[in-house]
Amino acid sequence: MYLDNSATTQVSQEVFEEMKPFFIQEYGNPSTLYKLGRESKKALELARQRVADSINAKPEEIIFTSGGSESDNLAIKGIASKLFKKGKHIITTEIEHPAVKNTLKFLESFGFEVTYLPVYENGIIKVEDVEDAITDETILISIMHGNNEIGTIQPVEEIGKIAREKGIKFHIDAVQTFGKIEVDVEKLNVDLLALSSHKINGPKGVGALYIRKGTRVESLIHGGGQERGIRGGTENIPGIVGFGKACELASTQLEAHKEKLASIRNELAEKVLATIPKAYVNGDQEHRLPNLVNFRFSAIEGESLILLLDAQGYQASTGSACSSNSLEASPVLTALGLDPVDVHGSLRISLSPESDKFDIDNFVDVLANAVARLREMSPLWNQEIDYDGVMCKKGNDSCKRC
Repeated sequence: MYLDNSATTQVSQEVFEEMKPFFIQEYGNPSTLYKLGRESKKALELARQRVADSINAKPEEIIFTSGGSESDNLAIKGIASKLFKKGKHIITTEIEHPAVKNTLKFLESFGFEVTYLPVYENGIIKVEDVEDAITDETILISIMHGNNEIGTIQPVEEIGKIAREKGIKFHIDAVQTFGKIEVDVEKLNVDLLALSSHKINGPKGVGALYIRKGTRVESLIHGGGQERGIRGGTENIPGIVGFGKACELASTQLEAHKEKLASIRNELAEKVLATIPKAYVNGDQEHRLPNLVNFRFSAIEGESLILLLDAQGYQASTGSACSSNSLEASPVLTALGLDPVDVHGSLRISLSPESDKFDIDNFVDVLANAVARLREMSPLWNQEIDYDGVMCKKGNDSCKRC
């Protein structure tokens, strides 16, 4: 059972069937004038319309990219390059995706100042913190809509209102929320919004950036004038066609899938917490994605847990797939104020519409056995038992965890 749909999803059969002709028969370059090219151009614009419709945008506001990371880079660097004479201050959070955080670190090396707002123990920022951070130099606010590790949903609509009142550009990374909850660019008061195909049962290597009409960005990739001159290079027609179809399907099935996924997620969380001692859910329990739950288990190591689950046929993760090769504690979970030892004992389960075939009881049994096995080998667990289930580094009342 595949339980890592926040990392990537399986391409749906409907999407695959729509893509197939554009690999062999309809292989024309959409910038050419003859019939083969015109057919590709027609397919390109149909996909653009489908993406736009799915987020309540206009087709001319959609720019196709290679994925969410490029979309984030284009939004942030594009605004910074265009508005640096107005100011060099950007506001974001401590729990952004690396595509945003590392882009901002890059800009800092060129003299930009970035304010990284803290999140609280529920993983959500406070709107007033955003407002207090705004200066006369602020040109951009960039906030992830729904977090890719813990699933918390940020109050972006309220932040967008503030940004609009102050005349500040507002960028949202909606890669994880699109297809799981409503994403409406008008309701969210957003100027730029990043999307990714492979998170919604579309192909990899395709994404889009919504750019509100009137918002100007500097290009990252210069070329032959494709995508309104904003993103040069011959378009990936098969991938874009698949992305457009995936957007159409995600929009029409949104409400049914959201309700189903939330029900499975809640049942899973309840059974895990009731079955396994010292198990916790990370992040807010209400304002979160319907398909994602992030657990932590005291005194175990998450990578070992993943391998034991994999051996039993369950594929999950300890956090973001983008940083799964790093041995450092998750910055997202650390930002919640958790002890680094506890952070390393995390498990992310992310569901898909196909998860209705998920045998929750069997999985919880497998998970409980795996956690118990790892705790038997863990000196930390024995230490916790010595202190009545609470790991105490000093063994006295001065320990903050006691």
